[in-house]
Parts: sequence; structure tokens; C-alpha cells
Amino acid sequence: MNAPRAAGPGGAATPAFRHELYAYKGDSAFLQGAVSFIEDALAADETVLVAVGDDKRRMLREALDGDRAGRQVSFVDTGALGRNPGRLIPAWHDWIAKSVSDGLPVRGISESPWGTATPAERGELRYHEWLLNLTFAASPAWWLLCPYDVTTVEAAVLDSARQCHPFQLADGAHGHNPAFSDEPFRFDDLAPACGPARSVRYAAGELAKVREAVAECAARCGLRGTRLQELLVAATEVAANSIRHGGGSGTLRTWGDGDLLVCEFRDAGHITDPLVGRLRPAPGQGGGRGLWLVHQLCDLVQIRSTPQDGTTVRLTTALR
Repeated sequence: MNAPRAAGPGGAATPAFRHELYAYKGDSAFLQGAVSFIEDALAADETVLVAVGDDKRRMLREALDGDRAGRQVSFVDTGALGRNPGRLIPAWHDWIAKSVSDGLPVRGISESPWGTATPAERGELRYHEWLLNLTFAASPAWWLLCPYDVTTVEAAVLDSARQCHPFQLADGAHGHNPAFSDEPFRFDDLAPACGPARSVRYAAGELAKVREAVAECAARCGLRGTRLQELLVAATEVAANSIRHGGGSGTLRTWGDGDLLVCEFRDAGHITDPLVGRLRPAPGQGGGRGLWLVHQLCDLVQIRSTPQDGTTVRLTTALR
């Protein structure tokens, strides 16, 4: 699926959201770039939100001294969001809204867990980075620095990152990124099912059949309790969307993949909103809550949708 184009820096107006890549080599280079970025923010009386791994968080805390840094630099816990990149954009919305309400300009530092992410998670992290330009195009002005360690991040991931960051920090200077592209995002193909998969057709009035198929696969894989109930709710939401918006019917496939349980839904519908499920529904909003809920309940949600092939929604739940 090709998603719509996101705005780049080539227009007449400077974008309110500055999305900047920082390719670095090793911990000392990370500290040099991140600390300089934070110190510049403090000198400009800006607040800073830092979302990095535990090791980088400890390094930055040790490197930053002074009461002012303690007051204006906040370390946010992305671990509480789980591993699903689909939860990151609403979290940034919440963090930015709180900071803006405090009356201070905002900068952020965000480093995704590329080293520990699965191939499927890395694909969704790439999409998350691309979506940031679209999501915050009309937001209050803020600046997000995204560090990438070139000694550990795969070359293909770094190439993709260069294409979706309009700006870069390179050789100690902030500026436009010549590798940025505003072309549509190109998704990775979904990996084939690992092992035998059971297929079930469903239509109106047959949501119980969907839940039974999911519960049967869960029993074989050892998923039970609250996690099973959450998956059943998510599966019901996706199947109901197929019936309502995907031509009245769909196909469910379920399988186990090591320590993961996968449920894949296919229908004839076409999703046109690239941010579907990734924005928190407004109070009183009539629709659009289903895929938001699904993102909150599953460890990974992958959506592929084209007019020619219809829509595939793959839900992954970790068996832990």
C-alpha cells in the first residue's frame, strides 16, 4: 500500500514540526549530539522530552547537571506503551499538549528500539517515523531529534530513515536533509504464515465463529486469561469492521509463530486514512474507535490496504 504524501521542507513556509535525523557512531557521539541539543533548548528556555532506552537515559542523566535541567528535561517511559509503534503518536500528542499548556516551547529526543525489534516491528517503526511528518504538520511548533546508531542499525533501516526526516544533524550542524523524499511510503510485504494456519470465513451474524476460531488457536498456543480476553475483543472489532466496511464478509486466518499468536483478517474494503487507529478518538466522537482500541490491546497491528487487493489487518499477541 502506498500512503498519501507527507509535507516536506520544500514548501514556501517553514514547517511547524521539525523532524530531524541524527546518525551517530557509538555512545560518546550520542551524548555529544543529544547533550548539545538539550543545552541549546535550555538556553532558549525550552522544555525537553526524552524517550530513549534505559542505557541512554542513564547516560544523559549523568551528563546533565543543574537544577534547570532537572526542571525542564523530562524522561518519558515508552516501555509503558509496550512494543506496538501504533501507540507512539498519541503518546507524543499527550506529552506535547501537556508541555504546551505549561507555556514552554518544546523539543524532543526519540530513539526507537531498533536493536531489539522484530522484523515486523521494524517495518511498523519505519511507518511511524514517516507518519510523524503527516501527523504533526499542523501542530504547535516543536522539534524532534531522532538518533540512529549507525554501528547497530541496519543499512536499509537507516536509508529509510534518511528519506522520511526533512532535517538532519550532521557534523555538529543542523540543516536540511538532502536525502529526504516526500514520495508515498512503501510498506514491507507481510511475512508468510509460520506453520499451518486455520482459515474461517465470516459474515454478518457470525462474530461468534470468529471468537471461537481465535479461542481455539489461543488454547493450542497456551494463551489464556486477561490477554486472551483482550485479543478476543480486538478480533471482534476487526471482524465487525470487515462486515460493516469491507463488503459484508471476510476471512480470518490464525496461527502460532514461536512465542507469538497471529490473527489475520482479509476483506474487500479499502482504508484510505494512513493514521487510522493511531489518533486518540475525541470525546463524543461517533466512530473511529475500533482500530484505536485494537492498537491498545495487541502487541502489534499491521494494516495493508489497496483498492485492488482490499484490506489485510494482522494482529500479533505475545505469548508471555
